Amino acid sequence: MAESSNLIKITSLNFESELASFEEKGITEFTLQDSEILEHKGKLLKFLQTVEKKAPGLFVTLPVSASILDMDVVKACSNLFCTLEIPLEGISKGNTYLFDKKFFSKRAQMLNNFGLVFGFDLNFACTAGDSVKLFRDRLDFALSLYPNHIDFPQLEKNYSGEPSKTTATFSTQDIKMTKETAFACQTFYTYGRAVTWFLAVLAPLKMTPSKFFQDFAEWQNHNNCGIYSGWSIDSSNHKDVEKMQLAFLKFKYDEKKKNELFEVVSNIVRLNGALARCYGEGEESILDMNYNPDELLSGGAFDIQSFHENSFLENSRIKVFMGDDGPDFKYC
Repeated sequence: MAESSNLIKITSLNFESELASFEEKGITEFTLQDSEILEHKGKLLKFLQTVEKKAPGLFVTLPVSASILDMDVVKACSNLFCTLEIPLEGISKGNTYLFDKKFFSKRAQMLNNFGLVFGFDLNFACTAGDSVKLFRDRLDFALSLYPNHIDFPQLEKNYSGEPSKTTATFSTQDIKMTKETAFACQTFYTYGRAVTWFLAVLAPLKMTPSKFFQDFAEWQNHNNCGIYSGWSIDSSNHKDVEKMQLAFLKFKYDEKKKNELFEVVSNIVRLNGALARCYGEGEESILDMNYNPDELLSGGAFDIQSFHENSFLENSRIKVFMGDDGPDFKYC
């Protein structure tokens, strides 16, 4: 189905003619939901090639299994404006939850090598043998692969599934706590557009991502913006979330006695946030920086401690704007 102002049924029989008409119908974004195409490599490749030919400007969302993402499919996707939504899940065997990290690592590496945007769908308490510990392990693993975002089916309003009756390792309290952690991740990482800097900023704290988000969930609860508070991410914008990110990071860096590094962290978060809003919303920003912006966007900033020790303070004011080749900045 197409997600747009016009609801259109696309099947493997008529997608070529339908795609050709998208531009005149004003359709710019499309989510493919036809399993007949998504689960068949040949049909999926034909669909991708047709999009490239008939609707090259179309933004396509592809909910696909990692198993179908071989080199041919990934190369075809790299020619499009698209995002991949990949279920990050295992199987139950003998009441044991089996999850193949090597398999997903190889797929993610291939996607990252081609510069593709992808996200993971991560569930919990749905498969026999799953546990809170295994969910946290999957979450930590998922974030190590640099997904653009992570979604949790159980947090969606239209989710109708129930935890498996055979998943006795999740108590009611476990499910509540896991939902809080998932919501915290969704808020901080996904809506906070943190993929470019999250692992670098987390490293000095010496915390796993799941522990970080568990703590952030507690912070959200205390600040009336947790999953059960009635606060909705839809009622906020990215600037609001960025303020939350910076407030919590300041708290954690002070707590871990790393407060001397926070100025670097703040500069990285604010600069990347302004660039993300420029790209996403076309928003221009004026920022006061304490370090050279080019250095903050370089590989050297991935090591916060080293950056702090080896970079000079360089106070400046910059304007972030949309340039000819994408978001850019200039000194004011």
